[in-house]
Amino acid sequence: MMRSGEGGVFLMPIYEYKIKDDGEGCAKCGTVFEVFQKMSDPHLERCPECGASIDRIISTPVVGASKSGLDARAKNAGFHKLVKRDKGTYEKSY
Repeated sequence: MMRSGEGGVFLMPIYEYKIKDDGEGCAKCGTVFEVFQKMSDPHLERCPECGASIDRIISTPVVGASKSGLDARAKNAGFHKLVKRDKGTYEKSY
């Protein structure tokens, strides 16, 4: 499990699965579906609903704003953040 934030919130990665090529499945595995699993858990090989053979697919990770307060901590520590505005032009954001 991954730890996020100072509140001790634990998050599990989301894995995506789909039915193997040329397979027939149920409403769940007929499209891409998500499963919350620990990184140490074995990959699913069968649809949990109908038992059809499935593959785990590689998906794009979600990258968003820092929930850990990194920007606030860096600012308080005296660091500066530069943001690119134009070609070769940077502006100090803090």
